[in-house]
Amino acid sequence: MSADPYAWLEESLATIHRADWYRSVQTIHGCPGATVVLEGLEVINFASNDYLGLAGDQRLMAAATAAIQELGTGTTGSRLLSGNREIHRELEEAIAALKQTEDALVFSSGYLANIGTITALVGKRDLILSDQYNHSSLKNGAILSGATIIEYPHGDVAELLTQLHQHRQNYRRCLMITDSVFSMDGDLCQLPELLDITQEFSCMLLVDEAHATGVLGKTGAGCVEHFNCTVRQLIQIGTLSKALGSLGGYVAGSKTLIDFLRNRAPSWIYTTALSPADTAAALAAINIVQLEPQLRAQLWRNVDYLKHLLQQRLPHLKLLPSQSPIVCFQLKDATEALKVGQQLKSAGIFAPAIRPPTVPTSRIRLSVMATHELTHIEKLVETLLYADISKNSFVT
Repeated sequence: MSADPYAWLEESLATIHRADWYRSVQTIHGCPGATVVLEGLEVINFASNDYLGLAGDQRLMAAATAAIQELGTGTTGSRLLSGNREIHRELEEAIAALKQTEDALVFSSGYLANIGTITALVGKRDLILSDQYNHSSLKNGAILSGATIIEYPHGDVAELLTQLHQHRQNYRRCLMITDSVFSMDGDLCQLPELLDITQEFSCMLLVDEAHATGVLGKTGAGCVEHFNCTVRQLIQIGTLSKALGSLGGYVAGSKTLIDFLRNRAPSWIYTTALSPADTAAALAAINIVQLEPQLRAQLWRNVDYLKHLLQQRLPHLKLLPSQSPIVCFQLKDATEALKVGQQLKSAGIFAPAIRPPTVPTSRIRLSVMATHELTHIEKLVETLLYADISKNSFVT
């Protein structure tokens, strides 16, 4: 037995290095945008979740600055103690209006929203059905709840039905959890089918709209609106940190659900309230999403243009199925993914490799923004076309 109880850490890190799974931060300087300065080099940014380009928008910065001047930098406590401000309620009402729900509740992050909501809704006598590709926050919320968890293969509604037929009757409550847009593939959940299943088996349904809010739907309300399911009963989770360009998370649903979570969600009750700056920036972003649909229209034009060029000029590059601004192509292993990512970076394009254990297969993940210019997209495709990358590197 080793005398040093921490010796295993170095051994574990060595294993991570050997598998080409090692990660380190890359520092971006200045404001976010379609181009950024990365380690002293200006690069075209295809790595951001800032789909509408609002994180660097002067209107959000002005709103955040004004909130700091009026309310300070921090809220000093939880919402139930000293941290509640009128602006928090304004944001919740704006989210509920956007999502077309009765009410909403703002958390300090999307991760906390998922963990707090899931642990409040189910416990040891209950069942959770979870899509295999769900985000870490959904999976960890399920674990923390103490409920029995059944993970079904990604998007496999038939297997989900099989599991429910076999197990639903053995549990008090049942919660189905899924991303609406799967963040590392870009595809959508089969929401109408999932909602039909919840009615048949008396299940609750929680959907994480993190990558859909502001992006999908006629008004940018998300995947629920995209599928015309806004009148149906479900629980919507989301984040303010992607298309809305701020920080924080939310839950949207019935008044009863929100009132219950105020009293039972530990990651809301015991966490300092969202800062005035973040709250004001998110409120400004929702206003822009509602008043400027042309931003969303430009985003989708850019997505379509990128897919068209990739399919036209790189037919051997097989894109993963996607109905979102997330466009991915697979590489045969982590080593090849790192190599392609580095070649892109050397050519002035920031699109880092995504590797296991984050995803089952290594890939390059491209995030399209409304503020990308056509020349940015063309340079990306030209770089992939002429880079010193073997066709054998790609999964076809």
